[in-house]
Order: sequence, then structure tokens, then C-alpha cells
Amino acid sequence: MTTTQTDKPRIGITIGDLNGIGPEVIIKALSDNRLLNLMTPVVYGSTKVLSFYRKLMNLEEFNYSVVKTKGQLFSKAVNVVNCWEDVYEINPGQASKQTAKAALLSLKKAVEEVKEGLIDGFVTAPIDKNTIHGEDFPFQGHTEFLTQEFNAGESLMLMVGNDLKVGLVTEHIPVKDVATFITKERVELKIRLMELTLKKDFLINKPKIAVLGLNPHAGDEGLLGSEEIEVIKPVINDLKTKGKLIFGPFPADGFFATGQHAKYDGVIAMYHDQGLVAFKTLSFESGINYTAGLPYVRTSPDHGTAYNLAGKNEASESSMREAMYVACDIIKNRRAYLVEK
Repeated sequence: MTTTQTDKPRIGITIGDLNGIGPEVIIKALSDNRLLNLMTPVVYGSTKVLSFYRKLMNLEEFNYSVVKTKGQLFSKAVNVVNCWEDVYEINPGQASKQTAKAALLSLKKAVEEVKEGLIDGFVTAPIDKNTIHGEDFPFQGHTEFLTQEFNAGESLMLMVGNDLKVGLVTEHIPVKDVATFITKERVELKIRLMELTLKKDFLINKPKIAVLGLNPHAGDEGLLGSEEIEVIKPVINDLKTKGKLIFGPFPADGFFATGQHAKYDGVIAMYHDQGLVAFKTLSFESGINYTAGLPYVRTSPDHGTAYNLAGKNEASESSMREAMYVACDIIKNRRAYLVEK
């Protein structure tokens, strides 16, 4: 039975690194049958891998259906697309180039099928950036790969959880290089992407956005750096003259601790740890990663491969489950947004 645009969303789920916690949290999340009432899940990976972890964790009640004909999905079951014929040795907790290769095959298959309209969006389980990196994947992570794969030009790494949304001006780059990327063009682009996604993907009609400074104390009026005065403030002021509700730049050290983030629909941080340390402190269990600005919906849990937990039946599936819920919500919101337009 195939689903249509009017039915519940068809959500692809890439299996991630086979030796990490990805397969485990996927199985645990999809063992909750309530999800099947909201979405039609399609796991891109291998039935052998799922069977291995199902047996290892003693979750024999978890069942799935194999997709034998491309695009023909069972709407009330967990669908599995076998993405390879090779046998990959599974050693939970161990980094491996072979299991990274399998993770890439899974990811590429999901990308292929979302482009073909066979799924409506997808959730990515964690990959090992060290083992997957190479000639076939010369990227720092999912975000950079998908931005290029979908010819998006630019995207926004947006962390979502507990009424908190934090977007990043710079993502996976060394701290020593951050300042060179803080340009008027890039800051404005990321703010505009944030505003658009809040409208289109979260249906916030007139979003209020806070922008953090780059330097300690937001530069202390130039004493601790000039980026706030020369780059960030001019962008904010220009957007304000165009009717945008953009505020800042705020000193990052006390912004979250004093609860200022609750006054805004979204927060723009200048670099990875500036935004994610606060985000993961406040929303680690329920937080997810969303790649805004792409033509297709992609979410992921807010954790890595967690090799130290793999195969021990200790990993929490809460972030993976939340990533599935958010993917469904955004797909429905986009449909409503298009109808309104």
C-alpha cells in the first residue's frame, strides 16, 4: 500500500553507523506503535542489522516489513529498504571504515528516494565523522553534505527543543577560523534563513529573533573586539528598518542563564559551541538537529554514535523519537504554509 500527499508523512530513517547506537535507538523509538499512527517509517539500512540488534537487546516484539518493490510501502508498518548486499561485520562500540561505508550507502539511498518523491522527509541516525570522511564523503558532517546534495547554496544548522531554537552562523569549523567567517553577508543570510524557517516550518507569523555577539560581553563597545560594531550591529539595524524583529547583539555568557531566550522565537549564535553548549544543557534529552533551508525536511537526534553505549541496551531513544515527531510536524506545517500562500 502506497501513501499519498494527503496521508500521514512518509519518513525515511537512515541507519547511521552500524557500530554506534543508531540501530538501537531506531528500534526502540519505532517499537512505540503510536508513531505508526502519525507517520509511515522507512528505515534505510539492512534487515540483518536490525535483526542483530533486535536479538541483542531482546526486543523480539519489534517487527518490520521489507520493501520489495521500490516505493511500495506498508502504511501501518515499519518499512525497511535493504541498501546493500555485502555482509558487514557488526562490532558494537568499535569505529570501522566498513560500517561507515554502510552508513553512507544508507544516507545516499534516502537522499535518492526523497528526491524521487518516494518519501516526504528523513531522519538521520549518527555517523562517525572520522571513519566516514574520505573521497566519497569529503564533508564535516550531514549538514554540509546535504546542502551540496540538494543544491541549496546555503543552509542553517538549527537546534530545536523545549521551545528553544538555536541557529548557527558558522558550523563545523575550527574556533581559530570563526572570526573570518563572521561577515555581513553571512550573518544576514543566516538570520534570513532563520526567519523563513520559523515562518514556513514552524508557522510563526512574525518571529522575534535574538542575535548573540561573537566576543566576550558582545565586544564591550569595541574594547574586546570589533565584529559587533562593524558587522553584527549594522546587519541587525538594517533588517530592523525593513520591519524585521531582530534584536542584539547580546552577550552570550548570561543570555541563556538569565532566561532571555524565552522572550524570542529563535536565537542566532555565532559559532558551534556558543550555541550548542547552552542548547544541550537545556534540551539534551529532547533536543534535535534540523537542517533549515533545504527543499526537503531533514532532522536528526542531538547526539553522536556514542560508541561507549552501543550494544548495551542503555542508550535513550528520546532524541531519535523527537526527531521523528519534529520531521512529521514540519512536513505538515510546510503543507499548511503552502496552502495559506
